[in-house]
Amino acid sequence: MLERADLLALAADGPPELLGDIALALETCAREAAEKGLPLADHAAHLLVHGLLHLAGHDHETSPQEAAAMEALEIKALALLGIADPYDDAGEI
Repeated sequence: MLERADLLALAADGPPELLGDIALALETCAREAAEKGLPLADHAAHLLVHGLLHLAGHDHETSPQEAAAMEALEIKALALLGIADPYDDAGEI
């Protein structure tokens, strides 16, 4: 996986880069969604957006500011998909 600095230094017209993998376990996603009272598709979408942001170099564990920025991006991306703010009552993933 590329580090954030390396990712940001990539040329816009360069070749495709493998950023990493995202894997979701159906049973775990279904259990978590049920615990949160969410549709499985909504919870899985949130996890995918969260994972994609990590692959794009975001890290909510580096600082409170980065956590807030990443959370805001998640909320915006999910809103574009018609999915409610997962942090409104749910806390962390």
